[in-house]
Amino acid sequence: MIEVKDLSKSFGAVEVLRGINARFGKGKVNQVIGKSGSGKSVLAKCLVGLHPPTTGEVLYDGESFQGMDKERKKLLRQEIGMLFQSSALFDSLTVMENVLFPLRMFATMSESEMRDRAAFCLKRVNIEGANSKFPAEISGGMQKRVGIARAIAMNPKYLFVDEPNSGLDPQTSIVIDNLIQEITEEYNTTTIVITHDMNSVIGIGDEIFFIHNKQLWWQGSRDELVKSDNQELQEFIFAGSLMRQVRTAMGGR
Repeated sequence: MIEVKDLSKSFGAVEVLRGINARFGKGKVNQVIGKSGSGKSVLAKCLVGLHPPTTGEVLYDGESFQGMDKERKKLLRQEIGMLFQSSALFDSLTVMENVLFPLRMFATMSESEMRDRAAFCLKRVNIEGANSKFPAEISGGMQKRVGIARAIAMNPKYLFVDEPNSGLDPQTSIVIDNLIQEITEEYNTTTIVITHDMNSVIGIGDEIFFIHNKQLWWQGSRDELVKSDNQELQEFIFAGSLMRQVRTAMGGR
């Protein structure tokens, strides 16, 4: 579990987040939604230590990140997997070498054990026969799956995912969503997904966190989300006719 207590973040005189309190549950797909510029990505960067909070703290399973020494933070970061919006694969490395990268950086395994682990992760995301290809030689959807394989290579306790469906067609987006959900349940990870994709939220979101006006404006399950009478939340999620139909189908008024 990751907990945020009274977290605020400013850059100079510009306040981005104010008084955020939240708990991101273990074994759940926790999805953070909000308009562009609402502070979602800044929150994620505060959670992983890329931005220090101006006030407040972040706790990993009850342990304050801000209170950790340098060595403890290094160990914690080895328990964090990350899938970036652009997949962030190394163009000069093959698919296999991309997945091997974190293992070679942090794992205490033999080369053969690392290769076995990388091959297992690639098979887990349904990629076989592409190990020797370079990122430019595979599709965007396959790149995202390689990114997921790399993110789980170290068997992380915490998984951060940034806009996983960006640039993907709807069918491939469903494949990626299903993989994230399956891996969260299989590895019992604390998964946090930053997303604009409301179909993804309705499909796999266990707990939804809506950032608005610099604050955590609303929190609840996906069933509660479609029935919520929160005006700002409604305006955000039901802007499209498809989402209005989903809401009606799920019993919303």
